[in-house]
Amino acid sequence: LVSRAMRLNQVTVPALDLARSIAFYQALGLKLIVKSDHYARFEVGDGTDTFSLQLTDDAMGAANGPHVYFECDDLDARVAGLKAKGVVFDHDPKDQSWLWREAWLTDPAGVKLCLYHGGENRRFPPWRLKD
Repeated sequence: LVSRAMRLNQVTVPALDLARSIAFYQALGLKLIVKSDHYARFEVGDGTDTFSLQLTDDAMGAANGPHVYFECDDLDARVAGLKAKGVVFDHDPKDQSWLWREAWLTDPAGVKLCLYHGGENRRFPPWRLKD
C-alpha cells in the first residue's frame, strides 16, 4: 500500500437561507459549482479546494459553529472591494500578534469568517514545533 498524505476536501457550513448565502459567497469571489434545494458547493481559489453550504433551520448552530479562514494575498484591496459591493465587515484588517493580518465578517447564517494574510507565518510561524 502506498501511503498518501491526508488532504482537506472541503468545509461545509450551515445556511439558513440558501439563496442569500450563495449570493454572499459569490460576492466574496467563490465559484458556484453545485446547487440543489438544500446544498451548494463552491470552488475556492484555483479550484483545488472547495467550500459548501448545507441548508439548516438551526440558527444557534450556525452562529456557534466553527470559524472559517480564507487566505488572501491582497487582503486590504479585497476588503475594500467587498465593502464597495456592500459587504459589511465586523472588523477591518488588523495586524495580529500571531503575525497574521485579519479582517472578520459574518455570513447570512451567522457563521464567522476571517479573511486574512499570513504568508509564510501561516504554516511556519517562529513558534512552530520542530518535526
